[in-house]
Amino acid sequence: MKPMLAVLRREIAGYFATPVAYVFIVVFLFTAGIFTFYLGQFFERGQADLKAFFLFHPWLYLFFLPAIAMRLWAEERKAGTIELLLTLPIPLWAAVAGKFLAAWAFAGIALALTFPLWLTVNWLGSPDNGVILAGYIGSLLMAGAYLAIGSCMSAVTKNQVIAFVVAVLVCFIFTVAGAPMVLSFFQGWAPALVVDTIASFSFLGHFNAITEGVIDLRDLVFFISLIVVWLYATAVVVDFKKAG
Repeated sequence: MKPMLAVLRREIAGYFATPVAYVFIVVFLFTAGIFTFYLGQFFERGQADLKAFFLFHPWLYLFFLPAIAMRLWAEERKAGTIELLLTLPIPLWAAVAGKFLAAWAFAGIALALTFPLWLTVNWLGSPDNGVILAGYIGSLLMAGAYLAIGSCMSAVTKNQVIAFVVAVLVCFIFTVAGAPMVLSFFQGWAPALVVDTIASFSFLGHFNAITEGVIDLRDLVFFISLIVVWLYATAVVVDFKKAG
């Protein structure tokens, strides 16, 4: 655990060593506010809940989180510091997990800074705070899934722009997997089992279920399993690149 925590501290310090982290957080909060109050019509809905806030999280994360993840390994490879990192007495899994957890913690900080919305909705009415808490938990889990995918894409290439674009594409596929327009393409010829399997990979389906206040074990297992699988893929890619 100590090597992983060392990598985590190094990465967290790296985020806040430049103004980029602060700019990212400000832009994220500003964009989340615009989506909530204007597109989500927070006040016009006249309901004491944060559905208008959580509704747009998958689409915000689709661009913001790959932007965080794109530097995880691509920057190390471009700068040539990945060789130094991997020659240190640190297991590969500790480096992969430490980098991912640092990015996840950074995303968690940005998400936590939206707490004024929670205070606002409690001031305006009497919301079900359990449902709101479930929404935050679901949002954080979904953020971890996006970051794990982005981490793997970042390990594939040393070009951060390519890592960002490919991560957005892969994340988009997972996001809309359960959408009617996607499923209708398969329903005409694919077996029902295949269609149901594709729908089960939808981020929207699992996240929306959690934001309703029901934290189902299947939704938790989905996001956690996805994170583990993509982090394992990241370790495989990093090890392959190192060997190459």
